[in-house]
Amino acid sequence: MRFVRALGVLLAATVIAAPQASAADTGTLKLSQATTVGVHNTYDKAAYNYLAQGLDSGSSLIELDVWDNILTKTWQVSHSNPIGNDNNCVAPSNLYGGSQNQSFGTCLADIRTWLAAHPDAGPVVVKVELKLGFDDRDGMGPDEFDAYVKANAGSALFKPADLIGSYSTLDDAARANAWPTRNALKGKMILEVIPGTVEQSNPTDTLHTDVEYATYLKNLKAAGTLGNATAFASVLGAKSGDPRTQYSDTSIRPWFVFFDGDASAYVDGGIDTSWYDTNHYFLIMTDAQNVSPAIDDTNPTVQQATDRVTQLAGKHASVVSSDWRTLTTVLPLVLPRG
Repeated sequence: MRFVRALGVLLAATVIAAPQASAADTGTLKLSQATTVGVHNTYDKAAYNYLAQGLDSGSSLIELDVWDNILTKTWQVSHSNPIGNDNNCVAPSNLYGGSQNQSFGTCLADIRTWLAAHPDAGPVVVKVELKLGFDDRDGMGPDEFDAYVKANAGSALFKPADLIGSYSTLDDAARANAWPTRNALKGKMILEVIPGTVEQSNPTDTLHTDVEYATYLKNLKAAGTLGNATAFASVLGAKSGDPRTQYSDTSIRPWFVFFDGDASAYVDGGIDTSWYDTNHYFLIMTDAQNVSPAIDDTNPTVQQATDRVTQLAGKHASVVSSDWRTLTTVLPLVLPRG
C-alpha cells in the first residue's frame, strides 16, 4: 500500500509540474497565448459542400483565395479561375443550401452569419490570399477592399484599430501584449492578407500585397483614419531572425504583427520561433503534416494530428494549419502556446 500511495504522490507531482489550460479556461488566454487549428483552402468544394461546415468542424482558420476582377469590379473566390467564382459559399439566408460559387463578400457574410448563430464560437482567422494582389489604379486597391469587407463582415471584424488602442504602431501594441482574451473575441473574425501566388510570379508587379497594405496601414494611422482598415498585413515565408528586415522601407516594419510560413521550414529548419511568442506576434504555421516525421496530409490518425498540434504549440504557433478537414476532435483544439 505504501508503494501505491507513493506512486500516487509521484503522479500528482508530475501533473503539477506540467500544468495545461483546460477547455474551461482557454477562453481566458489572450489571443497571443493560444494555439488553435485551421483548414487549408476551406472554401474548396472538395473540402466541404458549404463553408459553414468548415466552421462546424471546429476550424479556427478559414482560408479564401481571392481574385480582383477589374472588369466587373468584384472580388471573386476560386483556386485558379481568375474571372469567376468556384467555391462552397452560398447565400447566408441558407448556409447549408442554395447555389454555391458566390462572391468574396458572400463568403464573409456566411462567416458573419455563422458566428452570430454560434455566439460562443470564435475568434476565426480569415486568411485571404490575394492571388493577383491589389490593383489600385483600376479601383481595386486597399481602400476599396476595406469598404467591401466592412459592407459584408460588419461588426464581426476585429480590426487593427482594435488592437492598437493608444499605441503608436501595431508592433508597439503587440509587444505590450494588448491582444484581447479569446473570450473577448467570441463572435469575431480576424482578417489576414498575404501576397498571392500569381502576384509573386508576375515580374511586372513590383508592389506586393504585404508592402502595399502595410504602407496603407501606416498612412491611415498618420491621417487618423486607421479605423477604416479591416485586415492585418502578414509577412509571408519562414525566415530566421526578424523577417521584417527584408523590407527596405523601415517605416512599414512596425505594421506587421502577423507572420505566415511553412511549419517544416520553421521546425526542421531550426528557426528560433520563441521570438514570435516573446513579442506576442501572431504566427501561422502551414502544412503541419510535413514536419518530420511527416504524417498524412488529409487523414492522419487523431493521435498523430493531436501530437503534431501539441508539438507546434510548443514551437510557438498561433495557428496550426493543414488539410485535416474531417478530424472534428482535433480542429476545435485550443492549447496554451509555448
